[in-house]
Amino acid sequence: MIENEVGPNFIKNIIEEDLASGKHQTIITRFPPEPNGHLHIGHAKSICLNFGLAKDYKGVCHLRFDDTNPEKEEMEYVHAIKEDVKWLGFNWDEHEYYTSDYYEKLYQGATQLIKLGSAYICELNADEMKEYRGTLKNPGKESPYRDRSVEENLDLFKRMRAGEFDEGKYTLRAKIDMGSPNMNMRDPAIYRIKKSHHQRTGDEWPIYPMYDYAHCVSDAIEGITHSLCTLEFEDHRPLYDWFLDVLKTPAHPQQIEFSRLNLEFTVMSKRKLLRLVEDNHVNGWDDPRMPTISGMRRRGYTPRSIRNFASRIGITKKDSSISIATLEHSVREDLEQICPRVFGVVDPLKITITNFADEIFEIDCPFHPKDDSFGSRKVPFTKEIFIEQSDFMEDPPKKFFRLGPGRSARLKYAYVITCDEVIKDDAGKVIELKCTYIKDTFGGKTPEGMKKVKGIINWVSASESLKIETRLYDRLCSVAIPGSGKEDFLEDLNPDSLKVNESLVERSLKNADIGSRFQFERQGYFIKDQDSTSEKPVFNRAITLRDTWAKIK
Repeated sequence: MIENEVGPNFIKNIIEEDLASGKHQTIITRFPPEPNGHLHIGHAKSICLNFGLAKDYKGVCHLRFDDTNPEKEEMEYVHAIKEDVKWLGFNWDEHEYYTSDYYEKLYQGATQLIKLGSAYICELNADEMKEYRGTLKNPGKESPYRDRSVEENLDLFKRMRAGEFDEGKYTLRAKIDMGSPNMNMRDPAIYRIKKSHHQRTGDEWPIYPMYDYAHCVSDAIEGITHSLCTLEFEDHRPLYDWFLDVLKTPAHPQQIEFSRLNLEFTVMSKRKLLRLVEDNHVNGWDDPRMPTISGMRRRGYTPRSIRNFASRIGITKKDSSISIATLEHSVREDLEQICPRVFGVVDPLKITITNFADEIFEIDCPFHPKDDSFGSRKVPFTKEIFIEQSDFMEDPPKKFFRLGPGRSARLKYAYVITCDEVIKDDAGKVIELKCTYIKDTFGGKTPEGMKKVKGIINWVSASESLKIETRLYDRLCSVAIPGSGKEDFLEDLNPDSLKVNESLVERSLKNADIGSRFQFERQGYFIKDQDSTSEKPVFNRAITLRDTWAKIK
């Protein structure tokens, strides 16, 4: 089984060449999230890559928060991000940094660009700047403020820093090339006026650096050797290098791009995920339907399953869409090894075994059929039991091997029973089955002369079981590429992504801890949720035992 390894890829080839040539003695990577929301499965891919490479080459990975947009950032998100990274199995030790740690150095660097004649204060507003920027086919026009003197630019920048001007009055722009075919090189903004309270620096700074400038200089300050980012930043690489070359930074990290994770049936945009939360389409960032790491943790996914998924999909330069079945396979593969099996009936149907004594008969059942180390437990068997509604059909097809009128099926670890009578309510719904059991069939036995019964069903005692709430989660979206060809991605939300049932489980789960995982026989893998109370335990279904969407896709 895969276990948290970064497989062969083009980035490892670059690193190995750099180490062999002596270009670097130690590898330093970084994971630089913006604290404006919870991390999702796409971030998990980057976390596993950056921390995994550092581990593989005995280097260091920094955790650096890109906190340059205070209007959208909160300390709550900082704490959530750190929790997610640790839960995935990674640790940054003392290497926790914030871009705000470098605000003074970034300001001094911008001042140096002005002194070199490589930056200027511009008065164009956002719409004018967009107009002057040109298009992919047409070059841009130079700002009328581009040729301000160094002295005037320095004075205005100092006054921006002092908070003298209103938001939108000025921006500091790099002076590069308005005719460049690369739009990112057409005098990009470096600083903007933003009088917003910052969660770490308070009201000290009325100006904030733009990402393209802050990111590369922060990398250089920290001595990052390989700055790994997704493919949408490939066209930003010349700007990344330009800033570092002009500033002549002691360290010049190498930016390397790789494909981002595009996962079927999932939205991977923080903006869209925030909308789902704020508009109450889901119950918070950790809703188990969300592709967030906190949502997957609450749903019952394991850190190892996500790390193995990241290893399976690999690192490439080509964008592609990953089947969600690949993620689900990694989850099932891991849960199969670690989860004890128990009896749980999600949608109960009552059975009365008419020829069984009114007593409690305890059956010794293993917690895992393939691993004796899990041990066993005593499961009470009684005259009245419950089975799944889906394990009975009034008019079953030929290959339906469970219960039907006059049909027999085996209760797992117990007896073969035969359905003798079907009881319905006034609306015609089946509410109870009257059955008889065959005595000599206990524990899988088939008496001589009796035809072998193919169907095996799970069950719980009516009187000796535990009432629970089950939350059955399915894919958040009903199509592989949400929003494709639609005005709004919300049109593709799956209306059946959550079903809540009053269910039953065997009594061995009575004292299960929050976060405990189990396989409910034939129903899937479940985790005890944080919403549980002593009166009402709640279990989330992490995943079914097989891909129930296989025929739909």
